[in-house]
Amino acid sequence: MRLCTWVKRLTPLVLVLISCGRDGEKIVVGSKNFTESVLLGEIVAQQLERHGLEVDRRFNLGGTFICHSAMVAGQLDTYIEYTGTAHSAILELATVKDPARVRTVVDSVYRERWGIIWARPLGFNNTFAMLIRGEEARRLGLETLSDAAPYASQWRLGAGYEFIERADGYHGLIAEYGMSFAGQPLEMDLGLTYRALAEGRVDMIAGNATDGQIAALDLFHLQDDRGYFPPYEAIPLVRSEVLERYPVITEVLGALAGAITDSGMIHLNRQVDVDGRDVREVVREFLITVSDTGQL
Repeated sequence: MRLCTWVKRLTPLVLVLISCGRDGEKIVVGSKNFTESVLLGEIVAQQLERHGLEVDRRFNLGGTFICHSAMVAGQLDTYIEYTGTAHSAILELATVKDPARVRTVVDSVYRERWGIIWARPLGFNNTFAMLIRGEEARRLGLETLSDAAPYASQWRLGAGYEFIERADGYHGLIAEYGMSFAGQPLEMDLGLTYRALAEGRVDMIAGNATDGQIAALDLFHLQDDRGYFPPYEAIPLVRSEVLERYPVITEVLGALAGAITDSGMIHLNRQVDVDGRDVREVVREFLITVSDTGQL
């Protein structure tokens, strides 16, 4: 689905966000509408505040295209995006496996086309994770997507809207692995897919590899043995106008580079989604740990 079509699907709330005025004295930090994105938005917000900058939080805005449109419209100043998502979904480019090349391409195009700068990677790669119930994986002896392909015709797939429509999502996956499912994918909010799988309402979901619910619900991540999915490195995006106004942001966000490992992001997500902890408190503890040790 092309970007112009996505923009037409923006909710009225976000259309208001994009069209309304803003306080130019505050740095507007956004997030998508799932736990990890909110956590990352809060990390950026608190990191900026720790260095004396004023912040306006606008979290849970929706999916990739909503946040991207808000950035282009100048109503968001920064949010965390994933390289493979930008490369495949926003720029609609063919899949590239090399992380450094993907970073170079997205930074170059975003900088030239929209005046949006990619900062340094946070350190983890949150790829799509095709998940099944752990008991099913053990019973059938499944480890990879190729192993699972012969069983897919008996399974119902659940996924978020973006995965179903994106070029690096559903249609490419079934073509790559020769899969067919029992009926059309069940579209649902990403955060609801994990529980739906655990409770047997669907049999496979497209989740996130760094989600804390995977282990907690005894779900199994099928290995992408054909390397279908591109790299999805998490990186802060910042409008160049904001960096010109507040050049210290480069250094402030640079201090987060490499600070979060894959397991560290899983730990952060689990504290919120499984343990029920407050996002702001989790982030405060994280930033203290990073200050002390340099990495989580």
